[in-house]
Amino acid sequence: MVLQGYPSPGEGLRLHLNENTGGCSARVLDAIRHARPNDVSAYPQYREVVDATARYFGVDPDWVLLTNGLDEGILMAAVAHIAKARVHDAETIIPQPAFDPYPNSTAAVGAKAVWVPPGPDYAFPTQAVIDAVTPRTRLIFLNTPNNPSGQLIDPDDLARISDAAPHAVVLIDEAYIEFGGTTFLPRLHRHPNVLLGRTFSKAYGLAGLRVGVVIGQAQALDPVRSVTLPFNINGIAMTAVQAALADTQFLPRYAAQVEESRKLVYAACERLGLKYWPSAANYVMVQVGDTAPFVSAMAARQIHVRDRSKDPTTPGCIRMTAGILSHTIRAIEALDSVMAKRQA
Repeated sequence: MVLQGYPSPGEGLRLHLNENTGGCSARVLDAIRHARPNDVSAYPQYREVVDATARYFGVDPDWVLLTNGLDEGILMAAVAHIAKARVHDAETIIPQPAFDPYPNSTAAVGAKAVWVPPGPDYAFPTQAVIDAVTPRTRLIFLNTPNNPSGQLIDPDDLARISDAAPHAVVLIDEAYIEFGGTTFLPRLHRHPNVLLGRTFSKAYGLAGLRVGVVIGQAQALDPVRSVTLPFNINGIAMTAVQAALADTQFLPRYAAQVEESRKLVYAACERLGLKYWPSAANYVMVQVGDTAPFVSAMAARQIHVRDRSKDPTTPGCIRMTAGILSHTIRAIEALDSVMAKRQA
């Protein structure tokens, strides 16, 4: 029985969870190897890492909250602004398709999720989101680039939604923004009801260490800080974050490979007659029809991709990570083989 996380897919190339397929920076591993005994025996101190993170993002350290993966930040935002506030008829707004922690966190605090379907070809439904705002709205979850479609939300639209719901907190999840698009960070000072979510799991390759960042002004962030546990991130993870931030060459190199990998996936889909959606993230969503046998056939070739067909807004779709070029080439070879057998 798998008690936590996702079941192991088995041997092969993991292209199903949007991880950095090349691993983390070598400087991260070196920093971990040089950890001292009391780095493990003592409770971690966060000030230095918070300051380094604030400098990196160009914000005041008081605007930064480090979380155990961005998932914890999402949950704590719901706890702070709904459960702790004792809002008994609260609603959250969740544009579809959506990352699972948004409805999960909504349910955890006893709120009602108001779902907003996507526009044609997963265009972001800005006006529909604004129309869904009511006096009961307490949280609005916005994901750019979207997981799983890879579609971006225009920063002007993000600002419109924030302005339309001053009584609510707008959580802008930018977990994949390093791979494409424009961050909302420069506008954050004009939107005190916005929380910006970032993570070290994806582009930085630290998914196994679980470090996220929630950035915002006091109005939105201080309630979240007040319900977040004091030692929520381990000391080794703190060491890794500092090393990751110090390696300024790692991220651009990997992002460049992701961009080239996406182009290879697009070309393969066009050649094979598969519908896909151009993505600003490190994955591509592809419509393959009957997903279960497709996913199984790819796994048999030791390529693991994510079945998205259980979501009614992404029928017949899979999501495949686009990472290191050599990995993408292997995945496309498997894709060619599966499609050739399907068409035989």
